[in-house]
Amino acid sequence: MALSRVNRILNHLSKSREIARPSIQHLSGATSVLSTRKSVKILDSSISYLDTGNVQQNKNTVVFLHGNPTAAYLWRNIIPHVQDQARCLAPDLIGMGHSGKNPTGSYTYFDHYRYLSEWFEAIGIGISDKVTIVCHDWGSGLGLHWCHMNQDQVNAIVHMESMVSTVPSWDMFPELAAKFFQALRSPTGEEMVIKNNLFVERLLPGSIIRELTKEEMDEYRKPYVSEGESRRPTLTWPREIPVERQPKDVHETVTAYSTWLRQTQIPKLYIHADPGFFSPAIKKTALKFPNTTMVTVKGLHFLQEDSPDEIGKAISKFLETI
Repeated sequence: MALSRVNRILNHLSKSREIARPSIQHLSGATSVLSTRKSVKILDSSISYLDTGNVQQNKNTVVFLHGNPTAAYLWRNIIPHVQDQARCLAPDLIGMGHSGKNPTGSYTYFDHYRYLSEWFEAIGIGISDKVTIVCHDWGSGLGLHWCHMNQDQVNAIVHMESMVSTVPSWDMFPELAAKFFQALRSPTGEEMVIKNNLFVERLLPGSIIRELTKEEMDEYRKPYVSEGESRRPTLTWPREIPVERQPKDVHETVTAYSTWLRQTQIPKLYIHADPGFFSPAIKKTALKFPNTTMVTVKGLHFLQEDSPDEIGKAISKFLETI
């Protein structure tokens, strides 16, 4: 990470921020989208999801996949830009958002993928249906694997602050970030997350340029209000990041879909965050994927909260070209 970029991020984190109140237009569009929430029984639990419905005779479907520690709520101001072009679906991953818990208490990468795969089938996305995947953070780890496993069903891919490759070494992280994520993967992580809810209370708001409103923070907090195992998904996720070939199963999966992405001609839109958190490294890999278009928007890691209109318009324009 270049020193100048570190300074830009530290400057953002150290200064006080004004709360950016959502505009009337955003509130109206988000309220409409959030009112489409549904729930479906999946395996031994349930998945909650947003579903704007089919657009007349248009059979286009766009699936928005969130990561850690967010939910489908992350896409509330982006979907309004796309819902006139396609059926927009946004699930809450198991144990997150409004979805049910995994009765086993386990939230590994493959636990999440198992529930997500079943959800795709349960909502009626058949083998002949074409889907555009829009993904972020761990939603990309799941979504890009799903695309690799279901290539004939993929219309296009949109990704941002995404997991496009494994991490060969902890040296690839800035020193402070490496120490932080290593601590999460140690017994110390239990206190950091299970007790103190670090991802929601510190990492989420600290990775957005503007300040979230109380209402927005309350929505993100909702699944994790109670101290204890309700917060387990947000701790397991950083322990699944494939660093130095571990965990082995996740490393192999990400390596496989990353190799495929370097070969497939499926149209791709990479949305680059400026200054971003991981975007500079992601960009180097993403631009090696054939048939890729790139746009740049303002944002840190959760760029959807800083540039929803720019992201929504970019996705809408991209859909018109494919």
